[in-house]
Amino acid sequence: MRYFLDAEFNGFGGELISLALVPQDPVAVPFYEALPCTEPKPWVLAHVLPALRTSPISRPAMIAKLGAYLRDDPEPVVVADWPEDIAHLALLMVTGPGYRLASPRLIFELLDLPLFDSEALSEVPHNACHDATAFRTYILSEQR
Repeated sequence: MRYFLDAEFNGFGGELISLALVPQDPVAVPFYEALPCTEPKPWVLAHVLPALRTSPISRPAMIAKLGAYLRDDPEPVVVADWPEDIAHLALLMVTGPGYRLASPRLIFELLDLPLFDSEALSEVPHNACHDATAFRTYILSEQR
């Protein structure tokens, strides 16, 4: 199945704050979790943290939930519009030195979408789950 990815992070190159995978199937449950952000940048403090709408969990807990979420999909395809989102997801798959989440196959698809504006299209801008949902809606409407 295809999953539409969005992540929020603490400024350019900053640590991950939240990550969402929204399945192409609108009936399927999305993955959405957040991590603590102890020293947020001013913009993040003003725009991202108020939009989280979930309680942060530990990184090991987030990794475990991500593994459980993807476990039953033999060939997940993750679609993103920003390389840093993919980087944060890939880093979540690293569970320790020399270890990673098990996945028989995982495909990343990076799209260049100069006309897509998640802030304008998202029901709750800067909330990774709502932004990923807006991304899914945009992509699926473009493919019709």
